[in-house]
Amino acid sequence: MEARLKSVQCSSPAGLHRIAYKEWGDPGNPRVLVCVHGVTRVSDDFDALAQALCGEYRVVCPDVAGRGRSDRLADPNLYALPQYVADMVTLIARVTANGDGSVHWFGTSMGGLIGMVLASLPGTPITRLLLNDIGPALDGSALNRIADYIGQDLRFPDYESGARFVREVSASFGPHSDEEWDKLARDVLRRQPDGQWVRHYDLALAQPFKKMGVERARQDEAVLWRCWDAIACPTLLVRGELSDLLSHAVAQEMTTRGPKPRLVELAGVGHAPTFVHADQIAIAREFLTGAKAS
Repeated sequence: MEARLKSVQCSSPAGLHRIAYKEWGDPGNPRVLVCVHGVTRVSDDFDALAQALCGEYRVVCPDVAGRGRSDRLADPNLYALPQYVADMVTLIARVTANGDGSVHWFGTSMGGLIGMVLASLPGTPITRLLLNDIGPALDGSALNRIADYIGQDLRFPDYESGARFVREVSASFGPHSDEEWDKLARDVLRRQPDGQWVRHYDLALAQPFKKMGVERARQDEAVLWRCWDAIACPTLLVRGELSDLLSHAVAQEMTTRGPKPRLVELAGVGHAPTFVHADQIAIAREFLTGAKAS
């Protein structure tokens, strides 16, 4: 099964931009699963999951604005949840035009935050939500680590050195084979005309992070908890046992509020589980479709 590469035009206060997405499965299937990646990752992260689930769903995997095959935003200050949610509403309207407008949602890290906000809104199209290692309250030191990483203008003389870097900074993903690490690197590295290799995204993504003060962070956390408490659809929360972004305490609190999800913690994995392995895919399949692995 090969993915189809498509795009949809979205708008922002700074103009129009194109959101690219990969689509797997029967294009006429009204059951749609939207899978959204983390802050510095891409739609290709979901290739294994999409291939496993495209018999039950039409699986739609977008590149969030400023990443991968999607356009960069004219105003870097718009790299934030309100714009991402608006883009996903436009995308969902496109891909559910022949259905009832509803989707299931799988969100890793940033993709989970987008899903949380969208699922909290009246009339939300999300009817089932899987959050992968993310919640309303995030560890401050982990956020600082991510902010520093995002804004570094790193250039590698060859693919091999870039791949080693990706493997080192992504060690928290947990054990993977050499072939899996190679794909995780190839998905996010791009060769420049001068022969150097760079990461796939707009470095201006770092600007909103740099403007984040303590007071703003507290305000955002309060808003996200309100969003969480407003979610009513069935929800599953997956956490890497070693995650430095989503603490065990916060994950436990999430199980007592809002949608009161079941919590699954994955041993030996930090932030964030990749869902490229059969045991992790089985967790997603069972929750999303109700089908247990044979």
